[in-house]
Formats: sequence, C-alpha cells, structure tokens
Amino acid sequence: EVYFKNLSKQKQKEVMEKNGNNHKLRVCVATCNRADYSKLAPIMFGIKAEPQFFELDVVVLGSHLIDDYGNTYRMIEQDDFDIHTRLHTIVRGEDEAAMVESVGLALVKLPDVLNRLKPDIMIVHGDRFDALALATSAALMNIRILHIEGGEVSGTIDDSIRHAITKLAHYHVCCTRSAEQHLIAMCEDHDRILLAGCPSYDKLLSAKNKDYMSIIRMWLGEDVKTRDYIVALQHPVTTDIKHSIKMFELTLDALISFNKRTLVLFPNVDAGDKEMVRVMRKKGIEHHPNFRAVKHVPFDQFIQLVAHAGCMIGNSSCGVREVGAFGTPVINLGTRQTGRETGENVLHVRDADTQDKILHALQLQFGKQYPCSKIYGDGNAVPRILKFLKSINLKEPLQKKFCFPPVKDNISQDIDHILETQSALAVDLGGTNLRVAIVSMKGEIVKKYTQLNPKTYEDRLELILKMCIEAASEAVNVNCRILGVGISTGGRVNPREGIVLHSTKLIQEWSSVDLRTPISDALHLPVWVDNDGNCAALAERKFGHGKGVENFVTLITGTGIGGGIIHQHELIHGSSFCAAELGHIVVSLDGPECLCGSQGCIEAYASGIALQREAKKLHDEDLLLVEGMSVKKEEVVSAAHLIQAAKLGNTKAESVLRTAGTALGLGVVNILHTMNPSLVILSGVLAGHYVNTVKDVINRQALSSVKTVDVVVSNLADPALLGAASLVLDYTTRRIY
Repeated sequence: EVYFKNLSKQKQKEVMEKNGNNHKLRVCVATCNRADYSKLAPIMFGIKAEPQFFELDVVVLGSHLIDDYGNTYRMIEQDDFDIHTRLHTIVRGEDEAAMVESVGLALVKLPDVLNRLKPDIMIVHGDRFDALALATSAALMNIRILHIEGGEVSGTIDDSIRHAITKLAHYHVCCTRSAEQHLIAMCEDHDRILLAGCPSYDKLLSAKNKDYMSIIRMWLGEDVKTRDYIVALQHPVTTDIKHSIKMFELTLDALISFNKRTLVLFPNVDAGDKEMVRVMRKKGIEHHPNFRAVKHVPFDQFIQLVAHAGCMIGNSSCGVREVGAFGTPVINLGTRQTGRETGENVLHVRDADTQDKILHALQLQFGKQYPCSKIYGDGNAVPRILKFLKSINLKEPLQKKFCFPPVKDNISQDIDHILETQSALAVDLGGTNLRVAIVSMKGEIVKKYTQLNPKTYEDRLELILKMCIEAASEAVNVNCRILGVGISTGGRVNPREGIVLHSTKLIQEWSSVDLRTPISDALHLPVWVDNDGNCAALAERKFGHGKGVENFVTLITGTGIGGGIIHQHELIHGSSFCAAELGHIVVSLDGPECLCGSQGCIEAYASGIALQREAKKLHDEDLLLVEGMSVKKEEVVSAAHLIQAAKLGNTKAESVLRTAGTALGLGVVNILHTMNPSLVILSGVLAGHYVNTVKDVINRQALSSVKTVDVVVSNLADPALLGAASLVLDYTTRRIY
C-alpha cells in the first residue's frame, strides 16, 4: 500500500513538472468570516497534508478580527494553521457606504501583502464583498485565482458579487451541475471548470460525534433533547434592509410564541446587522429563558447542533446547503436564497410578512425528518480540488479566454478529467436473492452484487447496508456519482414514508419496516422505496416499451405475480398503497388456494410457485418426465421442469401451462375492462411462455373496443433493479426549487 501511494505521488509530481510546476505550488488562502472558513478549512487541511506539492499561506481579514463577531480567527489558530497576515479591513457602520469603504480599505492593504507572498494562485470563496476585494487585487496583480462556489444563484447583491468574481477568476470549482452549466453559459472556459461538490460536505458526511448531547447541552442547556430545539440564523438583506429588519422582528415574535428552546446566532457583517442586534436586545432575547444568543459556534459543534435540531430557521445559505446533508427541516425566509437548489427538507416562506405565516411554517416543519440530500456534494470534493490544483499549468498564458456562444454541451471532469456518470444505487429484495447495482442514467447496470436474502430482519438490514456501502465506494472507481438509493421489495409499501407495511410470505420478518431512515442515515443519501411491481412499471416507463406511453400496465410473472399501472404518465399507488396487486385478481371462484389466503387468484395459477406445485403433482404421479428429461434424486422439481416437459411434447405439462396462461389472460381482460390501457407489458421469466395464450384469451373474451391493445414481452433484463434506479433518477434530476 505504501509502495502504491509513493508511486501515485511520484506520478503526480511528474504531472506537475510537465505543467511547469517544478517547484512547490504556492497557494494563498484568504478567509474573511466564519462561514467561508468552514468551506476553505477542508481544502487548507488537504494542502497542508501534502507539503511535497504545496506551500500554504493564510491571510485573515474581515469579521474574523472583530470582537463583536467572536474573534473567529482563533479557530484558525486552534486548527494549527500559521496565519501569515492579519488585515483589519472592516469599516464600522450600519449602511451600504460602510461596505463600500471596507472594500476600499482592503484594496489599499492587500497589494503589499500579495507583493510579499508572491503566490502562484489565490483561492477565493463565495460572494462576500471582502472576497470581491481579494479577487480584484489578485487579478490586477496577475495572480491566478481559483474561485470556490461560482455559478450558483441566490438573491440580493450576493449574486452580482459572485458573478463578478467569476469573471475575474481563472479557475472555477463548483458544487452542483446547475452551477457548472451557469458558468458555461457565462462563457467560462470549459477546461477550467471542476464539478467537485462543496468542500464542507467532506467534513459533514464524515462527522460522527457520538457525544453530540454534550454539545447540545453546552449551547442550549441541560434539559434539552434532540429534535426538540431550533437553530435560528438570519442575516440582513442588503438590497432591502428595512424589510429584512421587519422580517427578523416577526421571526423572533414567532419563535417566542412557538415556545421551544432556540439557539440564535448573530448576523454577518453587513449593512443592517447592528439594527438586527438591537432588535434582539429590544425583545430581550439574550435574557429570555427559551433563547441562547451567541456570536459564534465552532463549525464542528455547529454541525452537530443542526444535525440534531428539530428545525433550522432563517435565511442563511447554510440552511439550504449544508443542513440538507442531515435531513433536518429548514424554513427559508425571504428572498436572500432565491434560486438556490434545495432538498425536500426546505420549506420556503418567500413573503414572510406576518408572524402567523412564520408560526405556521414552524408548526409544519418542527420535528420532521427528511431524507438526507447530496445535492451539494458527495464527500469527495477535496481530493478532486487538490488534483485540479496539481494539473494547473503555470506555463499557460495568464490572460483568460472566454468561450462565447455557441456553447458546446460539455460535462465537467472529475478527479481524472473523466465524465462522472449520474447514477443510482438500486436494491432488489427478492424472495431468494438480495441484489444491489450501480445503474447509470441511461439504464446501464455498471456493477451488480448478489447475495442470498437472509431470513431475519436484522441480518437482512445489515447485509443491505454492507452491500450499499461497498457499491457506493466502488462507484468512485467507476466514475459514477450516486444521487440516491432506490429499493424494490415485495409486499405493500408506503413510498411516502419509505416503510414496508406488509410483506409477502416469501420474505420473512418484513412487515412495518422503516427502510428509508437507517439506510439514509448510514449512506447520507436520499432513499426511495416501492413495491417490486410498481418498480417494474417505472422501469418500463423510463427504459422500456412504456417510454412515452400515456397509459399502460406491467405484469410481472415470476415466483409470484405482481404489476404496476401507469395512468396519464404517473404511477398509481391507491388510497392505501394497494393498487396494482394484479396477481390477486380472482379469475375462478373455486380455483386453487393462493398464498394470500383466497382462492382462484391469478397467482394461484400462473406464478412460478403454482407451476412448481403442478410439476410436483405430475412428478409424484410419474406423469412429468418424457424422453430426453431426467430429474436427479436430490434435485427439487421446479417450474423449469414443467416448461421443459411441455417443450418436449408432454400433453399434461402443456395443459398446465395453457391453464396458467388462460388465467393470466382472463386477468388481463379484467384489467382492460377496468383501466383501458393502450399497452400491456408482460415481464419476468415466464412472460414468453404466456404471451400467445394471453393474446388468444383477449381475442375470445374481451370487448371489441379493447381488443386492439398491444401485448408485448418486456425487453428489460432487470426490471426490478432498473425500476428501483428510476425512483432515484426520475426524482433527483428534476428536483430544483
């Protein structure tokens, strides 16, 4: 392992030398406030860990050095970083002019610092006015700029500042695919854009502080429980200061009325921040028994506080970005984050003009738990960024090039400048096997894992987690970006909550099982769960014969009989999630007994279990085997033997298959008369043996108006896995609020 690590480092060194970096790359990281340090710190740790490639200089300015905001430069020192320069750049004031003067003061002081440091590249984060001063100084002094989190859309003056820094920067690290597309649309050079994810997610997704209760008690009191407190973080909106102050008053009034323990953080240094602090003091927040007002919380502890909160409220970007990693409910107030991509945990109150609106939002959100979201990162941003830094060719001309329209449809590179395919982890829980696969957006099964399905709940859940973790790790090696986990399982499922309500007899100990929560918590990914028949229908809608078809029905013919109904392009679940239990349509009042307890169901005639039952009867009566067939003594007689016998001319076996196909056909006729679909898709291992009989039954028994229906055999190899994947792919790729 050491050998290969050293070999990798030697190759990276050769790449740097080839790019003109035959000396260590001197990187200047400038941090202005507590928020941008949480994003820059993981990169700084990564740079510091590779002294053979990099020299790190840290410049601290802005609100880090102000006592009113907690003197947060101390946390940089506590992280064991040497601060090369401290610049006092904040001009105290309460209006927009103070922000302009602060930018001017930074522009006066920065040239001397940069002349002394002579960095090869400066890393600038985000959209603060301090960052604009940094980027302007570096650009005018011919220093290359790497901008973190460009291309995003939020609100207020931040958008203008962020896009201005984008135009000054030479290299871009963005967090989402939408941000990447915005950068391309802004004519930035495709080859200088890296879709890496948010660096803070590297820390968020690895945060496992088991002693989080001591952190909660330290900041909120000894009597506070998890999910029973609120974190509030609200900043002034500099384009409408008066309205944002009023909104903050209403927020505090609503929180007082809601009567839950609340941690209130002081706002950022912006025009209007002092007025917000005065509002807090006027309402007695600092002395109210339900409130704790603080200037700063260390990021490691802040992670634990929001991860276990009942709700977060305010207008901070942290709420719509980082908090989604934990599924904590968020109430986003006003327009400061308008345009941000958010997970389903965020409830927007755009026009927060009354206390009642905010109070109602608290009542809706408090105490909920949502699926974890990875919209802004997958925990591997820093390795990508470090490799990107090493690939920078210092011999290239410093002058930026712009790619003016027409813009080619380019997808950014990952660590090795190779396309990372948007993919899903698909899980199929069958009666016999448990399968996990990495499935691409195009329906390609990139990698598949199969194990026997354990008999007990504990063993089954443990194996699911183990296989998913293994697959998620392998996804990085095969350049797949996992968007979420989709699970296909037998039985009745509540897809809204991710709970298996009742299982089939084929899967033991599988009723009232919450699948979403443990898997989402372990993988930090959103999780969707649905019945295997519904998943087969979704697979056909996205990848198979049902693509573009408005109304169709899928029937699965396997160990059991299942199905799914697509009506007006949408999957039907029914009022109690029992729609499309097509295997239990009764086609005979005195037919054989079904596993559901009824008689004469399609499943009692046409399922693999039913065919096996009939095959055993024939075998026991010495009526199964014909010339060219044999069954070993220890071999279990199965449906496959019945099908083989029928192919070899066994009339008894042919009769059984014909009866099974007729039962299935009668069920399809009932479906046609009820739903009137334009297409019926037969899926599963038995579909090819039944399709002609089903068509014959339709011609004999169906009303003339539905006889024109198309009946086809599915061409999908793994409909359950593809359907589970489509649960993820159809949702995550359109989830932009």
